[in-house]
Amino acid sequence: MNKILSNKYRHFVLYFEIFMLLLLIPLTYNLVPINEGTKTFYIPSSHIDDVVNTLKSNGYEVTWIDKLMIRLRRIPDEGWYSVEPTDHGRFLFFQHLYKQKTDELMDVVVYAGETKEELTARLANDMKLDQEKLLTIYKKLARFEESDILAQRYTLARKADENATMKYIFLESKHKLNTFIKEYFTTTPELMELKIIHIIASIIQKESNSIEEMPLISSVIYNRLEKGMRLQMDGTLNYGPYAHTIVTPERIQSDESAYNTYKHKGLPPHPLSTVTLDALKATMEPTKSNYIFFMLNENGTHNFTETYDKHLENIRAFRHYQKAREKEKEGEYKASL
Repeated sequence: MNKILSNKYRHFVLYFEIFMLLLLIPLTYNLVPINEGTKTFYIPSSHIDDVVNTLKSNGYEVTWIDKLMIRLRRIPDEGWYSVEPTDHGRFLFFQHLYKQKTDELMDVVVYAGETKEELTARLANDMKLDQEKLLTIYKKLARFEESDILAQRYTLARKADENATMKYIFLESKHKLNTFIKEYFTTTPELMELKIIHIIASIIQKESNSIEEMPLISSVIYNRLEKGMRLQMDGTLNYGPYAHTIVTPERIQSDESAYNTYKHKGLPPHPLSTVTLDALKATMEPTKSNYIFFMLNENGTHNFTETYDKHLENIRAFRHYQKAREKEKEGEYKASL
């Protein structure tokens, strides 16, 4: 009888120890501190690996138990998240991560033709961030000097820091560019090939914002390159600090940089600025034409021509229009006195 009781006691003690151990594991796990990471970040998809990689890249150590906690309730959806790790134990932080999606968002527009300096200055102003930090991160993420970021609207978390902001904008642009590449290439293009496409797209963008005209300007660029002609396009001189300055005859004569396509054959060494997806598409789908000239007209569009004589006619016509407008404005000014 005593032996039976002794065995039962030992079993009870064993079961109790196992129970206490099972109880202590989650309690101990919950007491493990969460290292401080970025509090606002963007999760690119609801795939568990993307969630874990995002947490790690934002400074959070993720164990196999943490990963299990995320899986047990619900894997977070794609989107912006703002978290307060110190407000939760480790258990609740990872299990309830999906609830931390933020609705404090704002739209930011990246305009076509902006340089990285202009873009980061405006982002810094709009989001109350440090421009130098934004610019440093931009240069770290960029493959080219300019045009890595597409001109479009981006939705950002208001509390996003410089790193989260730039990483998200580059990520969104990369998604669009990957779709563009799949549409126009059967194999992954070399980096230099992509750079040339971006350079041409940035020239097109500088010359016109008209979606209808972009393929025509693209055809002029390709036709001139094929004939070994200089591009002789004002837009190529709108680089860096000259991004939005009027190109004058004096500037054409004095600029000795490789961006001056009046003096140098071929393309500029780097893209000029941000571009739209339409400009990239025009680079891949130029209009089939024999055009090698184009000139602004009084309607704000361009006249495209095959011969230099016809091009000269268009130049004279536009200059005549400019002089007539100047006289008209002068008359209006005198009449207002």
